[in-house]
Amino acid sequence: MKIPVIVLFAPTATGKTALALKLFGKGSLSFFNGKCELISADSMQVYRGFDIGTAKPTLEEQSQLVHHLIDIKNMDEQFTACDFVSSADKLCEDIFNRGYIPLVAGGTGFYIRNFLLGMPETPPSDEKVKEILKRRLEREGVQALYDELLKVDRESASKIDRNDAFRIIRSLEIFLITGKPRSSFEMPSRLREKYNFLILVLEKERKVLYDRINLRVEQMFNQGLEQEVRKLVEKGASRQMPAMQAIGYRQWLDYPVWDSETVERIKSDIQHDSRKYAKKQCTFMKNIPGAVYLNADDEDRLFEEVSHKIHEFMANL
Repeated sequence: MKIPVIVLFAPTATGKTALALKLFGKGSLSFFNGKCELISADSMQVYRGFDIGTAKPTLEEQSQLVHHLIDIKNMDEQFTACDFVSSADKLCEDIFNRGYIPLVAGGTGFYIRNFLLGMPETPPSDEKVKEILKRRLEREGVQALYDELLKVDRESASKIDRNDAFRIIRSLEIFLITGKPRSSFEMPSRLREKYNFLILVLEKERKVLYDRINLRVEQMFNQGLEQEVRKLVEKGASRQMPAMQAIGYRQWLDYPVWDSETVERIKSDIQHDSRKYAKKQCTFMKNIPGAVYLNADDEDRLFEEVSHKIHEFMANL
């Protein structure tokens, strides 16, 4: 029997956590109360101590709905798409065997797309080539490597944040090993056959989404984002660490002094980068086979539509 999996994707600030709790949380009046466990598809919520800037579910929210792949890595450790797919596969099997439905929910489209379709057949890593690129990163900076990637593989570069040193290095590594751009290694186009998927993609009108992003960033600062980042820096956080590539954290390292004026600039930078990332998230989840695209602007109607889709899905298992 195929493992049934509900996949819920939406860009940042769309209300994924609130919807998941409303549908599946212990305090929910929904028919689906207690029937799912959530596998987080968020590339930055895996890091311990990175709470406010990643909008990580609170301990109270996690007590209402079991969350997996939260707080599992230190800030200097990598957690790749391959790691996510491998972890999610094991969790889906375990959750289903215990009598629950796996719910994969998050906004990292790169993770979700690879989970749905499978990983492209890229060559294994070459440690010598990777080490050369890492030394160049230290000498030349991430912008120089990104500019080089633009020249040899513009398609891959367009899908990578210019501060994401890990993915930039991996794409250059593939080009240096094979002489071919990473984008030439095709992503599978069919859903993986081991799962029975219900794929729900939430969409918001662009202006509404941008307004929500700006408001969320304001709330993060009010909740103590600056204090959180200061604590991380005191613990040794640096620009080279994977976790410090996250929006909401890396922007602080662009300024040597955090006075009231620069804090306002940092806030504006985070809002700008978050809006830009949300646009990229929406693009990444286009044309997924079998996906149901739902308007998230009317939250009451969205709840009814999602409930209806899940009822149909579970009735056919």
